[in-house]
Amino acid sequence: MKFIDTLTKYTSYITALIMALLVVLVVYDATLRYLFSQGSTALQELQWHFFDVVILLSIAYTLKHNAHVRVDIFYDNFSEKTQHLVNIFAYIFFILLFAFLIIYISLDFVVMSFAQHESSSDPGGLPYRWIVKSLIPLSFGLLVLQAFKELVSHVQKWRAL
Repeated sequence: MKFIDTLTKYTSYITALIMALLVVLVVYDATLRYLFSQGSTALQELQWHFFDVVILLSIAYTLKHNAHVRVDIFYDNFSEKTQHLVNIFAYIFFILLFAFLIIYISLDFVVMSFAQHESSSDPGGLPYRWIVKSLIPLSFGLLVLQAFKELVSHVQKWRAL
């Protein structure tokens, strides 16, 4: 289980690096565009690709640190044992099932993109769109691992109460 947390931690380091590069890229592109009246389709698409990387690779990290979206209106008033039970139910029937569905659906999506050598339809756009699309099953695979680790943790805590 420590491996999963370590994998999530190092993935977050990659995400932080990509975010820093994204900031630099946005400043560079805005400077070119507004000060020198030059634009680049490839730079704009690269910004979107970096944004995709940040969002997709942050999903497991967000779950690990319990920073995901949850409606806490009732949850906060539940006993600790009931909270763990709600989390167990949510991990099994929402997060894991949804993540497996996304992985299943996105694999064909990535394979088709790779087989077609999909690239941007815009002139001057980026090739190899399958690389970004391959982050979909990868990121949800990381989510499955983290959700499984959290599920086991909540089951252990629930049993201990």
